[in-house]
Amino acid sequence: GTSRQIPQTIIIGVRKGGTRALLEMLDIHPNIVVAATEVHFFDWDENYVKGIDWYRNLMPFSYGDQITIEKTPGYFTSPQAPGRIHDMNSSIKLLLILRDPTERVISDYTQVYYNRVESHKPVQLFEDIVIKNGVLNTKYKAIQRSLYDVHMEKWLKHFSLDQIHIVDGNTLIKDPLPELQKVERFLNLPSRIMSSNFYFNQTKGFYCIRSDGRERCLHESKGRPHPLVNSTVLEQLYSYFREHNAKFYRMVNHSFDWH
Repeated sequence: GTSRQIPQTIIIGVRKGGTRALLEMLDIHPNIVVAATEVHFFDWDENYVKGIDWYRNLMPFSYGDQITIEKTPGYFTSPQAPGRIHDMNSSIKLLLILRDPTERVISDYTQVYYNRVESHKPVQLFEDIVIKNGVLNTKYKAIQRSLYDVHMEKWLKHFSLDQIHIVDGNTLIKDPLPELQKVERFLNLPSRIMSSNFYFNQTKGFYCIRSDGRERCLHESKGRPHPLVNSTVLEQLYSYFREHNAKFYRMVNHSFDWH
């Protein structure tokens, strides 16, 4: 009695915002099934041309009362993704998880740094990438990805605000349950995720998941220590994002506790 369904909900981003944590925590819910990998259907042309049946075949099998969710963090910053998703399903529900934009930039750098170290490639200090000739390097991709207002504008051309639920990534890590209960309500699902589904792992410094008699934590690549960043550089980043954040708050009628 199961079949593969095109997702009724997509986690569209943001990269290094907590998308993997959100997906795995939602997977606790009996009415949710999740795609195992990032699909990159709507943001990569070479996948998009393969068509909707190719996309559907990457989804898990589900029952009629279950919601299929996929997550690809690259969608949020992709110029093509909003229109393509709208063409597939104009009434789809979207989940966007965000965190403090400066923290997100540092986390973005940290992931690339470790990937380069593991591949034996040369690495640069954070400050040497972020500052060029004494000024902030606003062309740095990680900074561009944190301009939430710029990207949100593209989504709001295709979707109404009530189709996009914003999850506070900073809160999800510290206290998962309230954020997940908001998602349950947004998706019109019965409340099934409980506080007993989580336990704090002192070693890792974040919450792990307990469900179906099993305990699991996010991959070891998650929660890596960030580099200590020069306070002057931090201030430059906070200052640069301040106006963009204010604009974003007005767009979504909600403020966040960001620098």
